[in-house]
Amino acid sequence: MEFITYEQDGFVGVITINRPKALNALNSQVLDELNETLDSINLDNTRALILTGAGDKSFVAGADIGEMSTLTKAEGEAFGKKGNDVFRKLETFPIPVIAAVNGFALGGGCEISMSCDIRICSENAIFGQPEVGLGITPGFGGTQRLARLVGAGMAKQMIYTARNIKADEAYRIGLVNAVYPADELMEQARKMAAGIAANAPIAVRNCKKAINDGLQVDMDQAIVIEEKLFGDCFETEDQKAGMSNFLEKDKEKKLKVVPFQNK
Repeated sequence: MEFITYEQDGFVGVITINRPKALNALNSQVLDELNETLDSINLDNTRALILTGAGDKSFVAGADIGEMSTLTKAEGEAFGKKGNDVFRKLETFPIPVIAAVNGFALGGGCEISMSCDIRICSENAIFGQPEVGLGITPGFGGTQRLARLVGAGMAKQMIYTARNIKADEAYRIGLVNAVYPADELMEQARKMAAGIAANAPIAVRNCKKAINDGLQVDMDQAIVIEEKLFGDCFETEDQKAGMSNFLEKDKEKKLKVVPFQNK
């Protein structure tokens, strides 16, 4: 891989988009390498992922404008599909993905962060969808995911005006879950990922699928999705061990209680 690095730390995997001279901009090669990296992850040994960018200036500054500038209509649509296919794979990846946004997250950078389950960012992070200033629309899911995350009105304002927002505003509108000093960002991302990885992996995966699939249908259908995934957890080793441990601790707690005696 030339532009993607992967690190395994226990049950946590860390994907870094490593093209700092171009502010980690997404070209076809980066997208292909990211796709291959996701395919190669061993899900038996990995329970959570962190996605970040190399350097301290940029998470992902956007799609590569140099590559896009000469595209025909057909080529533009194909490039959009390439990005959407990879981002959708990330969004529906079986395990949770945390975006650790360190710096610029513009255009495709904002879009790839929104494909992750959770977004945390550094205090110097900048988010935006500047595409209309370049004569195009967001093409990697920005018109769809941003509205779902922050509401249609705020999404339209950001996209129509092409105005960037800072970390504090991204937090205020619900685009990110938390803001940290830059030198603490990866530590906090690893801490959160380790917390996820410590929980029952089948249950966590089923929770992700229940939330993602349920948001695409009405409530009556969503509840059925939850019921099936809830039931799917039973008879697993995780469920048996988790409930057995709880009942044992509860039993020990009750034994330690000294009955009140009225003399």
